[in-house]
Amino acid sequence: MDSSIIADRRRLRRKLGFWRLIAVALIVALGFAFYRFALGDAGTQRPHIAHVTISGLIVDDDELLERLKKVETSDQVKAAVISISSPGGTTYGGEKVFKAIRAISAKKPVVSDVRTLAASAGYMIATAGDTIIAGDSSITGSIGVIFQYPQIQPLLDKIGVSLQEIKSSPLKAEPSPFHEASEEAKAMIRNMVVDSYNWFVDLVADRRKLPRDEVLKLADGTIYTGRQALKAKLVDTIGGEAEIRAYLTSRGVDSDLPMVDWDKKSNTPFLLAGAVSRLITIFGYGDLMKTQDINGILPPKLLLDGLLSVWQVGHD
Repeated sequence: MDSSIIADRRRLRRKLGFWRLIAVALIVALGFAFYRFALGDAGTQRPHIAHVTISGLIVDDDELLERLKKVETSDQVKAAVISISSPGGTTYGGEKVFKAIRAISAKKPVVSDVRTLAASAGYMIATAGDTIIAGDSSITGSIGVIFQYPQIQPLLDKIGVSLQEIKSSPLKAEPSPFHEASEEAKAMIRNMVVDSYNWFVDLVADRRKLPRDEVLKLADGTIYTGRQALKAKLVDTIGGEAEIRAYLTSRGVDSDLPMVDWDKKSNTPFLLAGAVSRLITIFGYGDLMKTQDINGILPPKLLLDGLLSVWQVGHD
């Protein structure tokens, strides 16, 4: 075959390959736009009730705080329902979320929806709502603060390992897992715990409109069922969606407003990545997918957010 014909065919193949990739990119972009419109942000562009779920261990979560800020500032959000399923977490993390929910409450009604478990910092967050609704068997309470640290010195003694240290002052880097805490170190930690505990108790007394002495009796770490919490005035109502709707209606919120999830979506990037993979294979570039990571095709930030949505775990 003539070499010029072969060269022409190669040029034509390269041109076709280029336009195939352009077509793939266009189809993916249109599909992603449709997904966002049909299943993503379209529902938030009309008047609605925002529903936010807070679950797992509570930590300093910038994404959650940013989402709550958007709920606060959105003119289309007429009320908010915060569903809580959490055993607690860091005091600071709970404080930040509490303040973010209070900021929402300053502009629109907020219902705290206690699900299976909302204890410790989970209950702290619940008190930020204008009303707290729990199930009969929901678990809540556990008002208190704890500070724990490991002690591995006995293990080191058994295996014959020792640690020497030189520090600027006796309380530096205390408590240490490598030796028993001194009485001064224990007093320092105890003072810190008591200070945070007093802040927590005052917060509950203020939000639940209870005498501080009464809250102190409840704030011994005890957990309560929803029915027990109702008797103790830690929650306002036993119920579910019907009671949530009834409360919001009493606050002037239209009963016909849809409730739209404002929870972080973890599936969008995977759907998009899967669509890219399938389309590229259809257009004859399956080998490219075997030799090239999808990160080379999609924006890294998009995929990173998706993976973090799935894999990010809370910790104390």
